[in-house]
Amino acid sequence: QVQLVESGGGLVQAGGSLRLSCAASGGTLSDYNMGWFRQVPGKDREFVVIAWSVGEEYWRDSLKGRFTISRDNAKNTMFLEMNGLKPEDTAVYYCAATDAARRVGIRPRDYDVWGQGTQVTVSS
Repeated sequence: QVQLVESGGGLVQAGGSLRLSCAASGGTLSDYNMGWFRQVPGKDREFVVIAWSVGEEYWRDSLKGRFTISRDNAKNTMFLEMNGLKPEDTAVYYCAATDAARRVGIRPRDYDVWGQGTQVTVSS
């Protein structure tokens, strides 16, 4: 079973950028459909992006153009590049994975494996 570890969160001013990493072990990222989610206290976990193993992506509308994803297969790591950060982007960010053979969508229950999360705080 693949394991995921996020890193790269922190405190940034509005308009700044951060790059989050999701490092995988015990499996190869390219064998999985991946997702990034975020959650603030008291609210449901919401999807940021779905990244299918075949390369297609599906983004949350409000994040298109500001956030991008990439993979470094040699490092077995996926990255979430966040630009033009806003205070409303403050959340704990999670990466998640499910086997590439499974259908996957925007619901957290579509994913089998989760990282521990990394806090992103955007100050105004």
